[in-house]
Amino acid sequence: MVVAPHHLAAQAGRDVLGEGGNAIEAMVAAAAAISVVYPHMNGLGGDGFWLIHEPGLSRPLAISAIGAAGAGVTPESYAARGLDAVPTRGPLAANTSAGTVAGWQAALAVSAGSAGSVVRGGRLPLARLLEPAIHFARDGFPATESQVANTLAKREELADLPGWAEVFLPAGSAPAPGDLFKQPALAETLTRLAEAGLEDFYRGELARRIAADLARAGSPIGADDLAGQRAETGEALRLPHSRGTLFNVPPPSQGVVSLILLGLFDRLDWIDCGDGEGFAHIHGLVEATKRAFLVRNAEVTDPAFMTVTPQELLSPARLDRLAADIDPARALPWPAPSVPGDTVWLASADAAGRVVSFIHSIYWEFGSGVVLRDSGVQWQNRGSSFSLDPVALNTLKPGRLPFHTNNPAMAYLGDGRVLAYGAMGGDGQPQTQAAVFTRYVLLGEGLEQAVAAPRWVLARTWGAPRDDLRLEARFSPELVAALGAAGHSVDLVDAFDEVMGHAGALVRHPGGGLEGASDPRCDGGALGT
Repeated sequence: MVVAPHHLAAQAGRDVLGEGGNAIEAMVAAAAAISVVYPHMNGLGGDGFWLIHEPGLSRPLAISAIGAAGAGVTPESYAARGLDAVPTRGPLAANTSAGTVAGWQAALAVSAGSAGSVVRGGRLPLARLLEPAIHFARDGFPATESQVANTLAKREELADLPGWAEVFLPAGSAPAPGDLFKQPALAETLTRLAEAGLEDFYRGELARRIAADLARAGSPIGADDLAGQRAETGEALRLPHSRGTLFNVPPPSQGVVSLILLGLFDRLDWIDCGDGEGFAHIHGLVEATKRAFLVRNAEVTDPAFMTVTPQELLSPARLDRLAADIDPARALPWPAPSVPGDTVWLASADAAGRVVSFIHSIYWEFGSGVVLRDSGVQWQNRGSSFSLDPVALNTLKPGRLPFHTNNPAMAYLGDGRVLAYGAMGGDGQPQTQAAVFTRYVLLGEGLEQAVAAPRWVLARTWGAPRDDLRLEARFSPELVAALGAAGHSVDLVDAFDEVMGHAGALVRHPGGGLEGASDPRCDGGALGT
């Protein structure tokens, strides 16, 4: 089974499974496809994270594929241009390398290897995995309402940036929903990768073309920065929970936030989880979110610069103290600093019991807005999260990893189920994960219901600089009134609002059965074979 926020990506991965590919190979195919068919959300110029579950192993493998700040990217280089902050758009926002292709490379190396006595059996050629993505880029796909709406919303901001209008405003205007949308330069890049291998993106002829493209656009990322790009493979972060064990990826991802949030909620003995749309459930999760964000804002950065280990942030004593601070009736005053984001999450599972939770992103919608002329690659603006303040937690330094909102989640439940789940949406990611997890695991809701049920988000999501508590209009007026009376600043949005992110989940049951759910707020699918 494959779950993805665009059905064509789910189909690409499902077809690989049907041909005998494993879950890792299926995910590479789905990730490449969605890089093409959801271009406003992700792409080859972004970063990615993986969790890979192997049957019989106690902890998933984590892959962090993160582009670092370029060697020439310094606070002084921005000050010399009269800037006191890293721009959020344009060539100077494209100041980190791109990690996601290196993540595919690392994952396929895992796929072709073994773990103890487990042989993963990856054998499909890269050209087969990239075939759907090449087809959709070369021959086109129907533009989604999400792509069109974001193109229209960001046109004024991005139209003058290098390459953006040429790709996203064909014939001078945004496509209409359903119009065939093609990306011929990106098709050539994917074809080159299929022929020459993924290494070529960083240390081959394609890398030289990308570096020339970046220089022409005015980005500070050069050939040496690309050549130094590698993905990191290691153990996932682990949190014991009353219903099993939860996992996520380590910093600079905010995966630890997702774990803190659910660890705190697990300690709130005043919550009766009988109603996923009741006051105690929503209030408890929102207040746990606030405490988790405060920890993130004080501690989470490039792990080379952290003063505590990520696992220490999950210590039982620390979580006990934070949980004890949560008032069951009153809201903690808010806001606190927050960050936007834009992402896609996908999952896959194969017949051998392997499960993958994967996420990749170009940060904001359309990333930096820079689309490279010759390669068609849209570059991320993840490095705009760096601060030029020398005492800031995420201060800019050459070679430093930027803070990441991205995090794929996974849980080994006590009854033997393996749950992969996630969402896009900046600060909304851990909140949506918590909503899906608690509804499915604690309340026993069906997986589709847990994903589709009305949601909330505190603080920013992708591209929305707000700090109030937004609730979808399907919540009851009584709940809205109760949250307001407790001190939450509440605002209602549409019944199925994209601001809540695009969630999904996949469950492997102990007997081998699979179920999946994709968010009705997106264009996705959960497809099995």
